[in-house]
Amino acid sequence: MPTPTPAREYFLSLLDEAFDKQAWHGPNLRGALRGVSPRLAAWRPAAARHNIWELAVHAAYWKYTVRRRLTGEKKGSFALEGSDFFLRPQEETEEAWKADLALLAREHRLLRETVAKLPPLDFTAKAARTIQGAAMHDVYHAGQITLLKRMAPKD
Repeated sequence: MPTPTPAREYFLSLLDEAFDKQAWHGPNLRGALRGVSPRLAAWRPAAARHNIWELAVHAAYWKYTVRRRLTGEKKGSFALEGSDFFLRPQEETEEAWKADLALLAREHRLLRETVAKLPPLDFTAKAARTIQGAAMHDVYHAGQITLLKRMAPKD
């Protein structure tokens, strides 16, 4: 494991705050998804609009993409076939929802591990913007998810 550096620690803390550590701005991505049922995750505000489930899998995909950009890993190794947005749910079950949430958590862990191992010289302006963008992406979708939860019909 490389020696901690201010840049590495800064980017790890950005990723953590945006995903699952306490944040000053309100819910992070994992917090916004906490307590969401498969039924709520599958609800669409209108035809041809994304639901919470799709936003969660989309966030997982972009964590994979950022990791791939940082490492030069070959495209095509994401757990699901396709790219960017994935039609969800394939089946509206607790197991399917938990599997996609586990995919999101796994992709976050892999991205975090990649950033933790980057040599100091790899924190170029392009890499820094990419990592920072990944954190902002999580916060952006956490806001969308929070709004969708408020818009959804109550049972």
